[in-house]
Formats: sequence, structure tokens, C-alpha cells
Amino acid sequence: MIGDMRNSRPSSREPGSIDLDHIAIAAERQSDVWPRYIGELGAAWVAGGPGFGFAPAQVRFAGGIRLEVLEPFDVGRNDFLRRFLDRNGPGPHHLTFKLSDLDAAIEGARSIGMEPVGIDRSDPGWQEAFLHPKQAFGIVVQLAQADHGWESPPPPELPVARAGSPATLTHLIHLVADLDAAVGLFEGLLGGRATDSLTPSSVAPAGAAVDLAWPGPGRLRLLQPTPGSLESAWLGDRSGRLHHVAFTVPDPAVVRETVPTGDGRLEIPPERNGGVRLVLTTA
Repeated sequence: MIGDMRNSRPSSREPGSIDLDHIAIAAERQSDVWPRYIGELGAAWVAGGPGFGFAPAQVRFAGGIRLEVLEPFDVGRNDFLRRFLDRNGPGPHHLTFKLSDLDAAIEGARSIGMEPVGIDRSDPGWQEAFLHPKQAFGIVVQLAQADHGWESPPPPELPVARAGSPATLTHLIHLVADLDAAVGLFEGLLGGRATDSLTPSSVAPAGAAVDLAWPGPGRLRLLQPTPGSLESAWLGDRSGRLHHVAFTVPDPAVVRETVPTGDGRLEIPPERNGGVRLVLTTA
């Protein structure tokens, strides 16, 4: 179970709905990333607490999308996150989709040849299953049926936001080797709606792309890079790989370690940001 539901609020999820709820990243210490996401990008604290083998915490950006940070905790009880960090280093870990019927989602996955793992119905307030990254185009997909949201008081040591107003997490860019197959998962099974709402300036790699939207603020661009491009080389022989998280920022001057991309945007390379590439556009 992700999070501690003791401080919670009722969910307003409609029957039959599914939504891209948040992106989760893995870090050795949450304190390593808060200066960026809270101090520079102005995210607001949502919740945090201990789990089995990890401690999750969530922050929210303008527009409502959330980012979750996982750090190892009590790894003797569950070492999945420790093993992930040892194997991959810090960086993107999973996408969470909230839904109203976990059983229907599991059967839907099986109907297209995917076998969910980690199925857990032990807590009526939070039931979950996962799609392995080998099935879900290079990233863990968490399917979660939750009766409540999650809120808790912030810890005292959080940095103070430097930005005048918070950044907006506009969308995620996920490179895939087979665009049609990836659309079959994220649109067909996971309920994304194809949209052309993203502007051309928001596109980083060149190639064939599909933009997907959910009822909430979650937005995902699936992009099959052009063969021979830098993005294609970066993807390599993987079925998929999260390329970057895109933000609009009111004041780029407060964000450190940026590199111009040559098209008016700024990039923070993954090696400067805990394994997660950020691309910034001025609001």
C-alpha cells in the first residue's frame, strides 16, 4: 500500500472512471529532491509517511498533478525499492492510475495478454495491482482502487519555496519502441483520450507521437522516436523509457542547473536532478 490512509479524505471518483493520478520517482533520500521540487518549482506538500520497505511522500504542482517520492525504509521487511535503486539508480519508478473497479482492470489486462502482479486486496480502502515494466513499455504501472485520498501534515524541515508562484507540471514524455502497442495499453486499457492540446513547442524528440489526456490533470505523450535520432539511441533496445517531465515555470531564474535546449526551453539533465530529466518552458 502506498501511503498511510489514517489522515484521509473521501474520494469523488465516478463509477467506471480511471485517471492518471501521479508519477512516482525513487530517491535515496527525499531531502535530496525537495530543494528542486519544493524550493525552486514551488510544489505544495500533500502527504507522507512510512511504508513496508519504503517511505512515500507526495507534493502537488499548479494544475493539480502530483509527484510522489519514494525512499528506502525498513528494507528488511521489503527490499523492492532498495533493489531498484541498486540496479537502476534514482529516477522514474512508476505511474499510478486510480480507478473505481480494480477487478475489471485486472480482467481487462488479462484480456490483452498482460498478467498483473502484486495484486493486494487486503485493505478495503486501498486495493492495488501492478503491470511489470516488461509489459508496460519500460515503466511500472500501478492500478489502485482507493476509497480515500491521502493527506498528512508536512515535516518541519521542508525548504521554503523560492518561486513567486508554483510551476505547472504539464505532461510526461514517454519514449516507446512500438507506438501502436503503447497506445493500446495507455488509451485502450488505461482510459487515456487522444488529444492534440499540446503545442508544437512542447515536443522535445522528433518522431510519431500520440498525446493522451485523462479527466484530471494527468497528461502523457507517447513518442516513437525517429530511427537514428539521439532519442532513439537513448531508448536503445528498451520497449519504453520515460524521457522527461515537462513544466511551465513563472520565473526560470529561480531554477538552478538548467541548460538551454536551443528552442527557447531549458533542460535539467537527469544527472543533475536525481535521475529525472526536466524540461522547462516559461509560462
